[in-house]
Amino acid sequence: MNGLVSILLLLSLPGARLAPTSPRSLVEARVSHVARKGGTWYFAQSGHAVFCYGPVMVVPQPQGGLQKVATFCQNDQTMVPLRD
Repeated sequence: MNGLVSILLLLSLPGARLAPTSPRSLVEARVSHVARKGGTWYFAQSGHAVFCYGPVMVVPQPQGGLQKVATFCQNDQTMVPLRD
């Protein structure tokens, strides 16, 4: 009985609110702070510089021909077309 009263008293205080945290948000926070080694700056077809960690690949385009792309770039971009 004494423990129940203590818990109710603690929860009634203004600063004692328990904030629910989802396990997914903890995992996302941990993944976003992972340090990556290496990487290179490339000049994208859009005219911007991009920093990518993966290899440069040549992939076929839908209208025919080949396109050079950088892989695994910042801001969760999987492939970025490069300017030749």
